[in-house]
Amino acid sequence: MYSTRSEAHQHEKRRRKKKFRLLLTVNLMMVGLIVVLVAVWASMQDGGIFHKDSKPQTEETAANGDPAANQSAAGNEPEVITTPVESAAPDEGNTDEAASEGTKEDDNPSGQIDPSPTPGDSSSAGAGAGDTVSLAFVGDILLAESVGDMMKQYGDDYPYKEALFHLSEPDLTAANLEYPVTSRGIPAEDKQFVFKGDAGALPALKDSGIDIVSLANNHTLDQGVEGLLDTMSHLDKAGIKHMGAGKNDTEAFAPVIKEAQGIKIAYIGVSRVVPTGDWKADKNRAGVAETYDYTRTKAAIKKAKEKADLVVVMVHWGIEKAENPEQYQRDFARVYIDSGADLVIGSHPHVLQGFEQYKGKWIAYSLGNFIFSAYPKGATADTGVLNAVCTKSGDCDLKFAPMNNNLAQPKPVDSDKAKTVLSRLNAISFGVKVRGDGTVIPK
Repeated sequence: MYSTRSEAHQHEKRRRKKKFRLLLTVNLMMVGLIVVLVAVWASMQDGGIFHKDSKPQTEETAANGDPAANQSAAGNEPEVITTPVESAAPDEGNTDEAASEGTKEDDNPSGQIDPSPTPGDSSSAGAGAGDTVSLAFVGDILLAESVGDMMKQYGDDYPYKEALFHLSEPDLTAANLEYPVTSRGIPAEDKQFVFKGDAGALPALKDSGIDIVSLANNHTLDQGVEGLLDTMSHLDKAGIKHMGAGKNDTEAFAPVIKEAQGIKIAYIGVSRVVPTGDWKADKNRAGVAETYDYTRTKAAIKKAKEKADLVVVMVHWGIEKAENPEQYQRDFARVYIDSGADLVIGSHPHVLQGFEQYKGKWIAYSLGNFIFSAYPKGATADTGVLNAVCTKSGDCDLKFAPMNNNLAQPKPVDSDKAKTVLSRLNAISFGVKVRGDGTVIPK
């Protein structure tokens, strides 16, 4: 599953960046022109706009989303979605909660804060020296159920509009894809929540800037092996790389290797949340790469390290809605790093968990939901984009851009909300400090 970054793909990334910067420049020029015209006009009026009796104009800001819909969703017990405005997304309790929002930034990045950490700003030794690569990560994505209803109404690109800059600006962006992409399959038995989504949603996912997805989770085989094989085929056609599942265990544990800025990055996907034993890939069976016994994962990391400069492990683990990781999560993360991993990125709890640094390498225990439900509640609505700027030697600077989910869109939050989210992350992290700008540094 080795794939060097093609010239066409690099050109597309550069084109998007140039487009953002051009639009930003044009907007700033237009704002400046308006200010000049207003000043000229004001100087011609009696007393001008700076006269002591003048009063500034104010403007009401429209509420984001439908208050009635949100109130309805908040007041009811979670249930399977019937319509996007009357019912809440499914809450899987201890199996999976369909609660995550996303907003994508329009093509105009005006007002957006650069998601990338400033090289050398943290104490990561050498993180600002030489060539670096920018790697972005988001949490769980489900483009079906209530999110699918919103996309049918507003378009396939709707979920990403408010977060587009943060997804497209980094060199590579990865996510956890938590549903099978198929119109066929046999629904999994004895499972409370079973998902499936249409392949028509994938081109917009690719255009948003997401390059790689992990399939190592507890929904990939919701429609059986047939659904898994369809998922991989549809992702291939859309140009989205995938790992963590395969036609056999060799394929499931194989990394996706991408090259950007002259640096090779290997992505490995594994899950410690597997509904039944027959979901586990083996030499004669399609399935997911599991990590209940981390022996196979250690071997996969060591092998990937021989082919790539950096190794990223994306792991599905933990307890849903728990903001603190289980002890095994911390133990396993150390094993992965001792085996050669440079970054460990977690998912499954559907809420944000904290960060930790071990032997100079970073662990993000859970990035929560990203786009999982149109009507998330409480902590399941808090999300964001994690950006790591890394050197070829594996030293990384970390920065988290906090967002909030509303009506199937992750959207950057105002300063007060950002402070609240970052303060909570700071409180539940281990031996590190999360600054007010989202930068994560060792204490």
